[in-house]
Amino acid sequence: MDGHPARRAGLTGRAPYPIGVVAPELAERCVGHTGAMPDDLQVSARLVVPASELAERFSRSSGPGGQGVNTADTRVELSYDVEASPTLPAYLQERMLERLAGRLVDGVITVVASEHRTQLANRKAARERLGRLLRDASAPPAPPRRATRPTRGSKERRLTTKRRRGETKRGRSGGWD
Repeated sequence: MDGHPARRAGLTGRAPYPIGVVAPELAERCVGHTGAMPDDLQVSARLVVPASELAERFSRSSGPGGQGVNTADTRVELSYDVEASPTLPAYLQERMLERLAGRLVDGVITVVASEHRTQLANRKAARERLGRLLRDASAPPAPPRRATRPTRGSKERRLTTKRRRGETKRGRSGGWD
């Protein structure tokens, strides 16, 4: 037998199973995995957008890709109709419509991803981007600011530096004739 480590390990360079068939020792780790994108979009722990409410469009992307750039539809546009969504509670829908007002077109938010060379990677990027946008838009508002008064120490420090600055400026008034 050859001294190459791969050959000593019993690897001959050929796949032991036909393409698409999972080795039995890996089967339990691959249950349910098809290589496709997950259907529903998990926005937060309590908010899930069903796949039926998402619309994907594919088109040709500019940028890297060699010969395939002219034939492969790798650019992804992912759209979600916030205004007509039946799964969003009313208070959350209002909040999202208000916060996303600048990005909505007829109540629909669209995210585009074309930075990767593969459609699957762009689909994943678009889903992450849309999830982040919806998560930020659905976040509860920040608590109102409580008015506070400046401390005595901060007032004294401010006045001390103000006095010092005034003395510096007074020293500049040309008394050297």
